[in-house]
This record gives sequence, C-alpha cells and structure tokens, in this order.
Amino acid sequence: MLGKLTRAAKEKKPSAVAFLLLITILLFVVMYAVGMVVFADKGFARPQMFMNLFISNAGLIVIGCGLTIVMITGGIDISVGSVTALVCMVAADLMEHKGMSAGMALLSALLIGLAFGLVQGYLVSYLDIQPFIVTLAGLFFGRGMTAVVSTDMIAVKNPQFLQWANAKIELPIGYTNRNGAFIPAYIYPTVVVALVVVVVISIMLRRSKFGRSLYAIGGNQQSAVLMGLNVRKVKMQAYVLDGLLAGLGGFLFCLNSCAGFVEQAKGLEMDAISASVIGGTLLSGGVGTVIGTLFGVLIKGTIGSLITTQGTLSSWWVRIVLSALLCFFIVLQAIIAGVGGKKLKK
Repeated sequence: MLGKLTRAAKEKKPSAVAFLLLITILLFVVMYAVGMVVFADKGFARPQMFMNLFISNAGLIVIGCGLTIVMITGGIDISVGSVTALVCMVAADLMEHKGMSAGMALLSALLIGLAFGLVQGYLVSYLDIQPFIVTLAGLFFGRGMTAVVSTDMIAVKNPQFLQWANAKIELPIGYTNRNGAFIPAYIYPTVVVALVVVVVISIMLRRSKFGRSLYAIGGNQQSAVLMGLNVRKVKMQAYVLDGLLAGLGGFLFCLNSCAGFVEQAKGLEMDAISASVIGGTLLSGGVGTVIGTLFGVLIKGTIGSLITTQGTLSSWWVRIVLSALLCFFIVLQAIIAGVGGKKLKK
C-alpha cells in the first residue's frame, strides 16, 4: 500500500508542478505582452521597464523563496513583513546612530532573520504549535520591536551603503533615443543577489537530500516518518533557512528604500505568500518551485506597472487584481488536489 501511495505521489507531483508553472509563465507573458502593445507609447516595451520589475522586487523574490520552502513542508510564515521592517530599522539605526558599517548592518540583518527562524522553527517543529499561530506572534513581535528601536523614520546616509544601493550594472540591451544615442538598460546588485538565491534554492530543492525531504514531508508526513526521515529536524532547518532568507531579503528591501520606519513592508508577507501560490506552491504542501515563485513576483510587479502606467486607477487595484488571481489559483489547486486524490483511491 505504501509503495502504491509513493508511486502515485511521484506521478502526481511533477505533472502538477509543470501544469501550475506553465499557467503562471503563460499568464505573465500574456500580461506583459498586452502592456507592451497598449502602453508602447509610454515606454512599456523598453528593456528597462522589464528590468525595473526585478529592481523593485529583489527583496520580495528572496523572501518569497523562503516562504516557498516552508510552504512545501505544509507550513506558513506570516512574520516576514515584520522581520523586513525590523531589519530595515535596525540596519538604519546601526549605521546612522551607532556609526557602524554597512557590513555590520548586513550581519545584523542575517542574525535577526536567523533568530526568528530558530525560535519559530523550534516552536513549530519540536513543540508542534500551529505555524500560523507561531508566525502570527512573530509578526506582532517584529512590528513591536521595530517601534521600540525608533518610532521615527531613519534615512540611511552611510556612504558605503549608498554605494551598494546605487551601483548600476549596465546591460548590453537598451534603446536608442531621438538623438541617436544608445541608452543601456541596467540593474542593481540586489537583482544579482536575488537571482543567485533563486538558482541556488532551485538546485537545492531539486538535487539535494534536504530538498527531497521537504517535498516528502509536505506530501505525506506519516509516509516520511516511515521512510526514516527526521521530520522535526527537517522542518526546523526549513524555518531557519526561511528566517535567513527573510533577513537577507529585508536587507535588499532596505537597499531599495534606503530608510527604516515602523510601517515599512506592511503586507509584504501577503505579497510573498500570494507570489508563491500563484507560482504553483500548494498550500497543503508537497508541491512548489522557486522558479514559479519568481514568476509570481513578476506577475505582481507587472500588475503594479500596468496600473501605474495607466495613470488613472488607484494603487489599490494591485491588491484587488492580485486577490482575484490568488483565488483563481487556490481553486485550481483544489481541483488538482481533488483529481490527485481520486487517482490515489484507484
């Protein structure tokens, strides 16, 4: 019986991942192509507009990768927005009020993320407390600690930090202006870091024993125990890695905003979760890819760019459209899970 369940799961998951990922990619291509046609006169077809999707969402891409990891195990983390705000505030305070370097600020960001990952991972994995409750507490704690550090906005003026934030990497693509001059497209180092994280996590999930363990636990935890996996240890490691990525993503977010304030990154956790779900990560666990999450983030960024370029719609339409897409993908996941359940019964 166990062998039958394992074989059925192996047949189900690759097809589910491929199908959901294909829909996500097609949706992004169609949306962006429509924007290129409709807003061609406003520069939407220029390469820089596409690169801006990565520049604006580099931190969210990294944080979304962390969310994908814990969601594959069947967990959740809604504290990442507050962690980002705390990271930005602490980094800004250390550099502006304590005179520390940008390198120390980066180290503090990673340590904050690691601390959240260790505490929340232990509570979820070893004390069997529901992930939503644990990370909800983390959400409140992180936002509260941000206010404890400072209730005022702290603008970062550290020269080294600003050098990191403003270092342009010119690309061999671009456009020619009316004067015949070639204007190259560019990205920032934050984009390079985000894409490296996507590649590394993708390889880890596909090729490593740890990655396969994550999928096994999310697919069927009881079967994973019978297979000899240390479920608690793997879950703990997933939350620790999620915390580290939240700390790194928070620092990338700070490089983009160059400031820290209490209300910063409010709702970012919902953006990361929706990007993962739209990218094909099942809320029930066992299925998901960071490549899909990347495209989920790009879809969110494209919606924002289309609404901003249009000019007359409220920015709240980004949330409205994103929520509609989220509902669509959740229903699609339920259908896929139902079909998979029927196959398992047969």
